[in-house]
Amino acid sequence: MTDVTSKLPTRGYRNISRRSAEFRVFFGLFFVVAIPFATIAWVQAVAREKTLLTRGPLARAWAEADRITPIVFSV
Repeated sequence: MTDVTSKLPTRGYRNISRRSAEFRVFFGLFFVVAIPFATIAWVQAVAREKTLLTRGPLARAWAEADRITPIVFSV
């Protein structure tokens, strides 16, 4: 029996970029909204761990926006 699931035909399928202009706009909005919350979480982490070797507020906000935006587009 032939295994047809290992290589599906790609003809006729459009390569849709998930990083469209609309995706970037929503990502930017979520990033800006996440910055204050990420800053509060960062200050709490610095106070709790007493070190500055944690991820900064911008990295936290970027990760949060990168996590939320695909969820919005999957609906």
